[in-house]
Amino acid sequence: MASFVERVLILCKTYPSPSAKYAETSCVAGLTAGGRLVRLFPVPFRLVADDQQFRKWQWIEVRLEKARDDHRPESHRMFVDTIACDAEPMKAGKRGWPARMALLARQPVYTDFGAMEQTRLAQGNTLALFKPNRITSLEIKPTKNADWTPDERTKLLQMQQQNSLFDAEEDQRQVRLLEKIPFDFYYHCEYQTADAQQSVRVKLVDWEVCALYRNTRRQHGSRWEAPFRDKLERDLLAKDLMLLMGTMHRFPDQWLGVSLIYPPMPQPEDPSQSTLF
Repeated sequence: MASFVERVLILCKTYPSPSAKYAETSCVAGLTAGGRLVRLFPVPFRLVADDQQFRKWQWIEVRLEKARDDHRPESHRMFVDTIACDAEPMKAGKRGWPARMALLARQPVYTDFGAMEQTRLAQGNTLALFKPNRITSLEIKPTKNADWTPDERTKLLQMQQQNSLFDAEEDQRQVRLLEKIPFDFYYHCEYQTADAQQSVRVKLVDWEVCALYRNTRRQHGSRWEAPFRDKLERDLLAKDLMLLMGTMHRFPDQWLGVSLIYPPMPQPEDPSQSTLF
């Protein structure tokens, strides 16, 4: 299958999970320069050379080919050693967010979760933007296992036991064992259909959410939950929040919140600036 070089704006990195082949991998999704949503793998992100470790809202150029064992239309294999990153991510702030959102303007934004699922069934789309009417609560649920299972730990330790996946320089890299996040996080969302108001529970797997948990726990110890909730239930809900949704490979009807996109709320127009015409 022919490969090709593509510019991609990174929109999503999920928290890594153990992998039998790559020790650990993240799901990465982004927007091509031509305006298509794409899913990229394999991304054993913490093993990638420092100058190739891209961030959210950063453009990269990379060689891709359509995935052979993943038939979701957005899924592509990434040749990790070909990653070239722009110097910095796109700016945020009053000037930066409009530029970011202009790039996403060609993507449909679903306010009806059922309509998003119907599009998947009809057209095969497995990445989509979802903007519920309201997020009613954040659920924090302990995971079944607070630490890695023996099988998961064996997969993760491969990075210390095998040669680098990329080059000799990386052979000397010491990567700390991936920390298990002992909680799952869910937004409870309300959305409007043609007939009634519905609700859906969305699991959040965004790396940013997991990093927020780690930071608040490091700073506040056992009192981490209050500042964690403050960020996700107050700060982000005051933004014009939408979720980048993606399906699971093995369970294509199960959607996850793979990235949070939170531009400022649109400002109301100033009536004094209006004209009669």
